[in-house]
Amino acid sequence: MLNTTLYKAETPSDAPPLLIAHGLFGSARNWGVICRRLAETRKVIAVDMRNHGESPWTETHRYPDMAADLAEVIAAQGGQADVLGHSMGGKAAMALALTEPGRVRRLVVADVAPVAYSHDQMQNVDAMRSLDPATVATRGDADRKLAEVLPDAGLRAFFLQSLDLRADPPRWKLNLDLLAAEMPHIVGWPGIEGRFEGPALFLTGELSHYVRPEHRETIQRLFPAARFAELKGAGHWLHAEKPRAFEDTVRVFLDA
Repeated sequence: MLNTTLYKAETPSDAPPLLIAHGLFGSARNWGVICRRLAETRKVIAVDMRNHGESPWTETHRYPDMAADLAEVIAAQGGQADVLGHSMGGKAAMALALTEPGRVRRLVVADVAPVAYSHDQMQNVDAMRSLDPATVATRGDADRKLAEVLPDAGLRAFFLQSLDLRADPPRWKLNLDLLAAEMPHIVGWPGIEGRFEGPALFLTGELSHYVRPEHRETIQRLFPAARFAELKGAGHWLHAEKPRAFEDTVRVFLDA
């Protein structure tokens, strides 16, 4: 089963738990602040997706498998949940809602569409693979070495959250070789043709191009109750760039 981080409700209610699935190269810990704030009246469960964080390394990294992973977690937490997924996690959440709709009460998809994309993330995989964790003693050393191939300080800080220097030997918590091999499936979409009739919110960043107007027909065919909202001034990492606006929008939708 996936590694999970649980946040107990501050004031318990009859609301179902909220399951949060992170994006590529992320982990449950990236969502800690948002999880704590959304756990006012419900339990929140953040997962490490397969091949990320403390979750198992597997032989595949495809959306039907990731959907099954999420279904297993929900089954262990009572059988049904509200589900929020960002980017890769959003595709996994959509796959879950389409294949096992009874597991999902309300769905929030953050800045991704059920389509195949032409870009990939191989440049970032290659950047991380260029850093041998055994050759660095501190996170600062790792940052300086990674800066030689990755000038974006924000991306370096994000990736280095998955560098475990306390392990013996030090290691990446990302199954980088497997993620590279499965990259066509990660940026793709398996063509699932189910329907999720429940409430679904597609929340996008104003400055992002991941969800385009031409995607809406596909979204509405698969998710006929879909609603759309946009966070002003945010890009693809909308939950990190505009966290309070992101939380408020999610909370209003889930509590409606």
